[in-house]
Amino acid sequence: MPAVFLNRTDARPDGFAPSAVAIGNFDGVHRGHLSLVEAAGQWSSRIGGPAVAVTFDPPPYQVLFPNSPVRPPLTAMSDRVRLLHEAGADHVAVLKTSPDLLALTPEDFFHDVIRGQLGATAVVEGFNFRFGVNRTGSTNTLKRLCEASGLAFEEVPPLTWEFEPISSSRVRTALVNGDVSLAKDLLGRRYAIAGTVVRGAERGRTIGFPTANLADVATVLPGSGVYAVRAIVNGAAWPAAANIGPNPTFGESNQKIEVHLIGFSGNLYGTTLAVEFATKLRDTRPFSGVHELTEQLKRDIEAARTAVG
Repeated sequence: MPAVFLNRTDARPDGFAPSAVAIGNFDGVHRGHLSLVEAAGQWSSRIGGPAVAVTFDPPPYQVLFPNSPVRPPLTAMSDRVRLLHEAGADHVAVLKTSPDLLALTPEDFFHDVIRGQLGATAVVEGFNFRFGVNRTGSTNTLKRLCEASGLAFEEVPPLTWEFEPISSSRVRTALVNGDVSLAKDLLGRRYAIAGTVVRGAERGRTIGFPTANLADVATVLPGSGVYAVRAIVNGAAWPAAANIGPNPTFGESNQKIEVHLIGFSGNLYGTTLAVEFATKLRDTRPFSGVHELTEQLKRDIEAARTAVG
């Protein structure tokens, strides 16, 4: 089901009221986000209306601080919408982030957006939800506004893993550190990226380990290293080993994403390849020559085959 994109002045979409609404960036759609959507689904059953997950595009920081570096997201918007629907949202609304939207007071955001555009009868939020100009509204503010307007409100407590709250920033940190196993625990699924297969140096083919080189990856990359992954192309899944980072054995310093699909043969140039990360096998390091490299690659491939299953 596609998302519903809403500008600041758009009318309420058909079928939204009475709704149970959960609002957030939902980047990554991690297990904490899933608990919000689940709670919204429970309220939707009580009120007889849809569960609506609401996110923003672009991220508010890009509008508030237009000169700041753009951080790649954990999930592309299309994947975010898909995952929210799979989590139980009947509708996913994407609010087009604008200066006018971000200038609304908490009270105006509540009345104009939550009640007006979204038709909320119940509101579900996490403990750290902030809204309104300069993030001046909190869950306490939202609870007060809901009670005054006769809306139900539920604050969902933080979901923890290893005694720390699950958050998008924690997922991002785990990935940057190469800890894709922790990222999987926080997300509830393997972290995945997708890109277009392009021509590389084709050196892997000459040593018996052809790789698909990925470009145009729009989401966060795990840190440099060799990973056991599952590669998905044209609807088929293959166990694979992926290298992210430079190739120091051949004096290369530029970052690459190279994926060896175990047992695959064929031309992938120009196709879209998705990569799901199972576990990190080792750090990137230089080898004394091609023989030492190929022996290590054999070990990597066997380890990847076992890890991915």
